[in-house]
Amino acid sequence: QYVIMDGDTLEPLKIVSTRGMTVDTQEYHPEPRVAAIVASHKHPEFIVNVKETGKILLVNYEDIDNLSVTTIPAARFLHDGGWDSTHRYFLTAANKSNKIAVVDSQNRSLAALIDATEIPHPGRGANFRHPKYGPVWATSALGNDHITLIATDPAGNPEHAWKVVEILKGQGGGSLFVKTHPRSSNLWVDTPLNPDEKISQSIAVYDVNNLDKGFEVLPIAEWAGLGEGPKRVVQPEYNQAGDEVWFSVWSGKEQESAVVVVDDKTRKLKKVI
Repeated sequence: QYVIMDGDTLEPLKIVSTRGMTVDTQEYHPEPRVAAIVASHKHPEFIVNVKETGKILLVNYEDIDNLSVTTIPAARFLHDGGWDSTHRYFLTAANKSNKIAVVDSQNRSLAALIDATEIPHPGRGANFRHPKYGPVWATSALGNDHITLIATDPAGNPEHAWKVVEILKGQGGGSLFVKTHPRSSNLWVDTPLNPDEKISQSIAVYDVNNLDKGFEVLPIAEWAGLGEGPKRVVQPEYNQAGDEVWFSVWSGKEQESAVVVVDDKTRKLKKVI
């Protein structure tokens, strides 16, 4: 189910069930979970991923007593996703289906359903301008070492739009998040679920203007200077200025964890918190 709440008080105003039929085999699912929810930039709508049924709901909240919902069939096991650079298209992973669904939030329709490599897991994904293909959106994966780049400019680059234009080789599988920033030329890729400690405790970083160069590995967990523990490095996040990248270093609940701050331009350690 999903809940529509008052934005000021967080009072629940309406609870809506997501039970229904799956998009592929048309079997009834009694308890499909809600995954990503994002707000449309084009209409007064929430975009709601229903995981197990594979449906994307466009929930118009103008009149919640007479709720209007557009249902878009996509692929099962919808999870997380993010906007393209124009905030018109929402790209979201159907991870166990190995698909990326593209929703046109302006036209309220499915723009594309793209094949991806094993268990794509983009977080919000990462947008940057590719030297050859123009605007692209990137996702990493849980099941392999691929970073998949999808072209996202149907107006300026229609021959490549919604196609996989390049696959970068990363450190390994087990990635959860990729990140970049409009003021940066770096693309950061974590691998916290990789079974190799050297990989799960470090980060790969690419120069988006020179992708053929490959990645540099930064020993984030080593920089943290912690004691025993898995020290998994996860979820790079930029500050607002785009000149710092913050990493979580996760250990067990009885062990010390940290936040590591890296200078985006020099890729050097700036602070351990």
